[in-house]
Amino acid sequence: MRDFIEYMKNDKRKAENTLIAYERDLAAFEKYLIARGGKGLDYCAESDAVSYVLELGSQNKSKATINRKVSALRTYYDFAINKGRRTDNPFARIKSARGDKRQIDYLTIDEAARLMELPDTSRKGIRDKALLEFMYGTGARVTEVVRLRFEDVNIRMGFVALKDANEEVRIVPLGRYARAALEKYFDEVYESMKGEPRTNDDYVFINFRGEPLTRQGIWKILKDYGAEIGAAGRMTPQILRDTFAVHILQNGGDLKTLQELMGFEDMSVGIAYLAVTDIHVKDVYRRTHPRA
Repeated sequence: MRDFIEYMKNDKRKAENTLIAYERDLAAFEKYLIARGGKGLDYCAESDAVSYVLELGSQNKSKATINRKVSALRTYYDFAINKGRRTDNPFARIKSARGDKRQIDYLTIDEAARLMELPDTSRKGIRDKALLEFMYGTGARVTEVVRLRFEDVNIRMGFVALKDANEEVRIVPLGRYARAALEKYFDEVYESMKGEPRTNDDYVFINFRGEPLTRQGIWKILKDYGAEIGAAGRMTPQILRDTFAVHILQNGGDLKTLQELMGFEDMSVGIAYLAVTDIHVKDVYRRTHPRA
Protein backbone atom coordinates (compact mmCIF):
# COMPACT_ATOMS: atom_id res chain seq x y z
CA MET A 1 0.00 0.00 0.00
CA ARG A 2 2.83 2.35 0.89
CA ASP A 3 4.42 1.92 -2.57
CA PHE A 4 1.10 2.82 -4.17
CA ILE A 5 0.65 5.97 -2.09
CA GLU A 6 4.20 7.06 -2.92
CA TYR A 7 3.54 6.43 -6.61
CA MET A 8 0.35 8.49 -6.56
CA LYS A 9 2.17 11.28 -4.74
CA ASN A 10 5.41 11.44 -6.72
CA ASP A 11 4.44 10.20 -10.18
CA LYS A 12 0.78 11.22 -10.41
CA ARG A 13 1.15 14.39 -8.31
CA LYS A 14 -2.08 13.78 -6.41
CA ALA A 15 -3.16 16.29 -3.78
CA GLU A 16 -2.69 15.51 -0.10
CA ASN A 17 -6.43 15.12 0.51
CA THR A 18 -6.67 12.66 -2.36
CA LEU A 19 -3.77 10.63 -0.96
CA ILE A 20 -5.44 10.54 2.44
CA ALA A 21 -8.66 9.32 0.85
CA TYR A 22 -6.80 6.60 -1.09
CA GLU A 23 -5.05 5.39 2.04
CA ARG A 24 -8.28 5.39 4.04
CA ASP A 25 -10.19 3.47 1.33
CA LEU A 26 -7.44 0.88 0.93
CA ALA A 27 -7.13 0.38 4.68
CA ALA A 28 -10.90 -0.07 5.04
CA PHE A 29 -10.95 -2.70 2.28
CA GLU A 30 -7.94 -4.52 3.72
CA LYS A 31 -9.71 -4.67 7.09
CA TYR A 32 -12.78 -6.09 5.35
CA LEU A 33 -10.70 -8.76 3.59
CA ILE A 34 -9.02 -9.83 6.81
CA ALA A 35 -12.40 -10.08 8.53
CA ARG A 36 -13.52 -12.43 5.72
CA GLY A 37 -10.59 -14.70 6.46
CA GLY A 38 -8.37 -13.24 3.78
CA LYS A 39 -4.72 -12.28 3.85
CA GLY A 40 -4.77 -8.70 2.66
CA LEU A 41 -5.11 -6.61 -0.46
CA ASP A 42 -2.97 -8.69 -2.82
CA TYR A 43 -5.08 -11.81 -2.19
CA CYS A 44 -8.41 -10.27 -3.15
CA ALA A 45 -10.65 -12.28 -5.52
CA GLU A 46 -13.41 -10.88 -7.70
CA SER A 47 -15.97 -12.41 -5.33
CA ASP A 48 -14.44 -10.36 -2.51
CA ALA A 49 -14.79 -7.20 -4.59
CA VAL A 50 -18.45 -7.95 -5.35
CA SER A 51 -19.31 -8.74 -1.74
CA TYR A 52 -17.57 -5.55 -0.56
CA VAL A 53 -19.68 -3.40 -2.88
CA LEU A 54 -22.77 -5.23 -1.62
CA GLU A 55 -21.65 -4.55 1.96
CA LEU A 56 -21.23 -0.84 1.22
CA GLY A 57 -24.71 -0.76 -0.25
CA SER A 58 -26.18 -2.49 2.79
CA GLN A 59 -24.61 0.25 4.92
CA ASN A 60 -26.56 2.81 2.87
CA LYS A 61 -23.39 4.44 1.57
CA SER A 62 -24.09 7.03 -1.12
CA LYS A 63 -23.40 6.23 -4.77
CA ALA A 64 -20.68 8.89 -4.73
CA THR A 65 -18.95 7.21 -1.79
CA ILE A 66 -19.18 3.75 -3.32
CA ASN A 67 -17.91 5.06 -6.66
CA ARG A 68 -14.95 6.74 -4.99
CA LYS A 69 -13.99 3.59 -3.13
CA VAL A 70 -14.35 1.39 -6.21
CA SER A 71 -12.29 3.85 -8.27
CA ALA A 72 -9.53 3.91 -5.65
CA LEU A 73 -9.41 0.13 -5.43
CA ARG A 74 -9.48 -0.32 -9.20
CA THR A 75 -6.56 2.12 -9.48
CA TYR A 76 -4.64 0.24 -6.77
CA TYR A 77 -5.03 -3.11 -8.52
CA ASP A 78 -3.98 -1.62 -11.86
CA PHE A 79 -0.85 -0.47 -10.05
CA ALA A 80 -0.33 -3.98 -8.61
CA ILE A 81 -0.61 -5.47 -12.11
CA ASN A 82 1.98 -3.03 -13.46
CA LYS A 83 4.29 -4.00 -10.60
CA GLY A 84 3.89 -7.70 -11.39
CA ARG A 85 2.21 -8.53 -8.10
CA ARG A 86 -1.06 -9.53 -9.77
CA THR A 87 -2.29 -10.64 -13.19
CA ASP A 88 -5.88 -9.45 -12.81
CA ASN A 89 -7.91 -6.58 -11.39
CA PRO A 90 -10.81 -7.86 -9.21
CA PHE A 91 -12.61 -4.52 -9.61
CA ALA A 92 -12.21 -4.33 -13.40
CA ARG A 93 -15.75 -5.47 -14.17
CA ILE A 94 -17.48 -3.52 -11.41
CA LYS A 95 -18.65 -0.33 -13.02
CA SER A 96 -19.47 2.87 -11.22
CA ALA A 97 -22.99 3.25 -9.91
CA ARG A 98 -25.14 5.45 -12.13
CA GLY A 99 -28.14 7.49 -11.04
CA ASP A 100 -31.25 5.42 -10.46
CA LYS A 101 -30.85 1.95 -11.88
CA ARG A 102 -33.51 0.04 -13.75
CA GLN A 103 -36.00 -1.43 -11.35
CA ILE A 104 -35.82 -5.20 -11.60
CA ASP A 105 -39.24 -6.78 -11.90
CA TYR A 106 -39.79 -10.52 -12.01
CA LEU A 107 -42.51 -13.12 -11.79
CA THR A 108 -42.97 -15.26 -8.73
CA ILE A 109 -42.41 -18.98 -9.21
CA ASP A 110 -46.18 -19.45 -9.09
CA GLU A 111 -46.77 -16.74 -11.72
CA ALA A 112 -44.12 -18.25 -13.98
CA ALA A 113 -45.69 -21.71 -13.65
CA ARG A 114 -49.14 -20.32 -14.48
CA LEU A 115 -47.72 -18.48 -17.50
CA MET A 116 -46.12 -21.66 -18.87
CA GLU A 117 -49.46 -23.50 -18.67
CA LEU A 118 -51.46 -20.92 -20.63
CA PRO A 119 -50.74 -21.90 -24.28
CA ASP A 120 -53.25 -24.37 -25.72
CA THR A 121 -52.67 -27.33 -28.05
CA SER A 122 -53.22 -25.42 -31.31
CA ARG A 123 -50.31 -24.80 -33.65
CA LYS A 124 -49.97 -21.28 -32.24
CA GLY A 125 -50.20 -22.59 -28.70
CA ILE A 126 -47.49 -25.19 -29.27
CA ARG A 127 -45.20 -22.54 -30.75
CA ASP A 128 -45.94 -20.11 -27.95
CA LYS A 129 -45.32 -22.78 -25.32
CA ALA A 130 -41.90 -23.43 -26.87
CA LEU A 131 -41.17 -19.69 -26.94
CA LEU A 132 -42.16 -19.11 -23.30
CA GLU A 133 -40.32 -22.16 -21.98
CA PHE A 134 -37.24 -21.25 -23.99
CA MET A 135 -37.11 -17.64 -22.78
CA TYR A 136 -37.78 -18.51 -19.13
CA GLY A 137 -35.51 -21.56 -19.26
CA THR A 138 -32.46 -19.87 -20.79
CA GLY A 139 -32.65 -16.19 -19.80
CA ALA A 140 -32.07 -15.29 -23.44
CA ARG A 141 -32.26 -11.68 -24.57
CA VAL A 142 -35.04 -10.99 -27.07
CA THR A 143 -32.35 -10.19 -29.66
CA GLU A 144 -30.91 -13.67 -29.13
CA VAL A 145 -34.35 -15.26 -29.47
CA VAL A 146 -35.14 -13.64 -32.81
CA ARG A 147 -31.65 -14.56 -34.13
CA LEU A 148 -31.85 -18.22 -33.05
CA ARG A 149 -31.42 -20.77 -35.86
CA PHE A 150 -31.75 -24.54 -35.86
CA GLU A 151 -27.99 -24.95 -36.12
CA ASP A 152 -27.76 -23.27 -32.70
CA VAL A 153 -29.99 -25.80 -30.93
CA ASN A 154 -28.91 -29.28 -29.84
CA ILE A 155 -31.96 -30.99 -28.39
CA ARG A 156 -30.23 -34.36 -27.92
CA MET A 157 -27.31 -32.91 -25.94
CA GLY A 158 -29.51 -30.33 -24.23
CA PHE A 159 -27.82 -27.03 -24.97
CA VAL A 160 -28.22 -23.93 -27.12
CA ALA A 161 -25.71 -21.46 -28.55
CA LEU A 162 -27.00 -17.92 -28.02
CA LYS A 163 -25.62 -15.13 -30.18
CA ASP A 164 -25.93 -11.52 -29.11
CA ALA A 165 -25.99 -8.45 -31.35
CA ASN A 166 -22.18 -8.45 -31.45
CA GLU A 167 -22.05 -12.11 -32.59
CA GLU A 168 -20.64 -13.12 -29.21
CA VAL A 169 -21.67 -16.71 -28.47
CA ARG A 170 -22.36 -18.38 -25.14
CA ILE A 171 -23.52 -21.92 -24.49
CA VAL A 172 -26.54 -22.34 -22.23
CA PRO A 173 -28.15 -25.59 -21.03
CA LEU A 174 -31.68 -26.45 -22.07
CA GLY A 175 -33.82 -27.67 -19.19
CA ARG A 176 -36.21 -30.59 -19.65
CA TYR A 177 -39.29 -28.38 -19.96
CA ALA A 178 -37.75 -26.21 -22.67
CA ARG A 179 -36.41 -29.29 -24.48
CA ALA A 180 -39.80 -31.01 -24.45
CA ALA A 181 -41.63 -27.89 -25.65
CA LEU A 182 -39.11 -27.24 -28.44
CA GLU A 183 -39.17 -30.86 -29.57
CA LYS A 184 -42.97 -30.83 -29.84
CA TYR A 185 -42.84 -27.54 -31.75
CA PHE A 186 -40.16 -28.83 -34.14
CA ASP A 187 -41.82 -32.20 -34.77
CA GLU A 188 -45.49 -31.26 -34.93
CA VAL A 189 -45.80 -27.63 -35.94
CA TYR A 190 -42.78 -26.01 -37.49
CA GLU A 191 -42.87 -27.35 -41.03
CA SER A 192 -46.62 -26.77 -41.42
CA MET A 193 -46.03 -23.14 -40.41
CA LYS A 194 -42.97 -22.80 -42.63
CA GLY A 195 -44.61 -24.54 -45.58
CA GLU A 196 -41.46 -26.49 -46.42
CA PRO A 197 -38.88 -28.72 -44.72
CA ARG A 198 -36.65 -26.90 -42.29
CA THR A 199 -32.90 -26.48 -42.69
CA ASN A 200 -30.16 -25.78 -40.17
CA ASP A 201 -30.06 -22.18 -41.37
CA ASP A 202 -33.76 -21.54 -40.71
CA TYR A 203 -34.84 -19.32 -37.84
CA VAL A 204 -36.42 -21.25 -34.97
CA PHE A 205 -39.28 -18.96 -33.98
CA ILE A 206 -41.49 -17.99 -36.92
CA ASN A 207 -44.94 -16.59 -37.63
CA PHE A 208 -47.67 -18.14 -39.78
CA ARG A 209 -46.18 -16.61 -42.92
CA GLY A 210 -43.04 -18.59 -42.28
CA GLU A 211 -41.08 -15.46 -41.41
CA PRO A 212 -38.92 -14.98 -38.30
CA LEU A 213 -40.72 -13.54 -35.31
CA THR A 214 -39.73 -9.93 -34.69
CA ARG A 215 -39.06 -8.27 -31.37
CA GLN A 216 -42.44 -6.57 -31.67
CA GLY A 217 -44.12 -9.90 -32.40
CA ILE A 218 -42.63 -11.47 -29.30
CA TRP A 219 -43.66 -8.46 -27.17
CA LYS A 220 -47.26 -8.88 -28.36
CA ILE A 221 -47.30 -12.60 -27.59
CA LEU A 222 -46.01 -11.94 -24.09
CA LYS A 223 -48.47 -9.10 -23.48
CA ASP A 224 -51.41 -11.31 -24.48
CA TYR A 225 -50.42 -14.10 -22.13
CA GLY A 226 -49.43 -11.66 -19.40
CA ALA A 227 -52.96 -10.28 -19.40
CA GLU A 228 -54.25 -13.74 -18.48
CA ILE A 229 -52.23 -13.80 -15.25
CA GLY A 230 -52.87 -10.14 -14.43
CA ALA A 231 -49.43 -8.97 -15.56
CA ALA A 232 -50.11 -7.36 -18.94
CA GLY A 233 -48.48 -4.07 -17.96
CA ARG A 234 -45.36 -5.84 -16.70
CA MET A 235 -44.93 -8.60 -19.24
CA THR A 236 -41.91 -7.95 -21.45
CA PRO A 237 -39.02 -10.08 -22.72
CA GLN A 238 -36.87 -8.48 -20.01
CA ILE A 239 -39.15 -9.68 -17.20
CA LEU A 240 -38.62 -13.29 -18.31
CA ARG A 241 -34.86 -12.74 -18.38
CA ASP A 242 -34.98 -11.14 -14.92
CA THR A 243 -37.21 -13.95 -13.66
CA PHE A 244 -34.71 -16.51 -14.90
CA ALA A 245 -31.92 -14.74 -12.98
CA VAL A 246 -33.78 -14.16 -9.73
CA HIS A 247 -35.17 -17.70 -9.54
CA ILE A 248 -31.68 -19.18 -9.99
CA LEU A 249 -30.32 -17.02 -7.16
CA GLN A 250 -33.30 -17.70 -4.92
CA ASN A 251 -32.69 -21.41 -5.29
CA GLY A 252 -29.02 -21.28 -4.36
CA GLY A 253 -27.30 -20.37 -7.60
CA ASP A 254 -24.13 -18.30 -7.46
CA LEU A 255 -23.33 -15.01 -9.15
CA LYS A 256 -20.43 -16.34 -11.24
CA THR A 257 -22.55 -19.08 -12.80
CA LEU A 258 -25.37 -16.62 -13.43
CA GLN A 259 -22.95 -14.28 -15.16
CA GLU A 260 -21.86 -17.08 -17.51
CA LEU A 261 -25.45 -18.13 -18.24
CA MET A 262 -26.70 -14.61 -18.93
CA GLY A 263 -23.62 -13.19 -20.62
CA PHE A 264 -23.37 -9.91 -18.72
CA GLU A 265 -19.92 -8.38 -18.26
CA ASP A 266 -20.77 -5.64 -15.78
CA MET A 267 -20.75 -7.22 -12.33
CA SER A 268 -23.04 -4.47 -11.05
CA VAL A 269 -25.80 -6.18 -13.07
CA GLY A 270 -25.35 -9.27 -10.94
CA ILE A 271 -25.27 -7.17 -7.80
CA ALA A 272 -28.61 -5.66 -8.81
CA TYR A 273 -30.10 -9.17 -9.07
CA LEU A 274 -28.70 -10.12 -5.69
CA ALA A 275 -30.31 -7.04 -4.19
CA VAL A 276 -33.82 -8.32 -4.92
CA THR A 277 -33.30 -11.86 -3.63
CA ASP A 278 -33.18 -13.27 -0.14
CA ILE A 279 -29.49 -14.02 -0.49
CA HIS A 280 -27.31 -12.09 1.94
CA VAL A 281 -23.56 -12.27 1.58
CA LYS A 282 -22.93 -12.14 5.32
CA ASP A 283 -25.33 -14.99 5.99
CA VAL A 284 -23.79 -17.14 3.27
CA TYR A 285 -20.34 -16.39 4.63
CA ARG A 286 -21.30 -17.31 8.19
CA ARG A 287 -22.90 -20.56 7.05
CA THR A 288 -20.11 -21.68 4.74
CA HIS A 289 -16.75 -20.40 5.93
CA PRO A 290 -15.02 -22.71 8.46
CA ARG A 291 -13.75 -19.76 10.48
CA ALA A 292 -16.78 -17.47 10.20
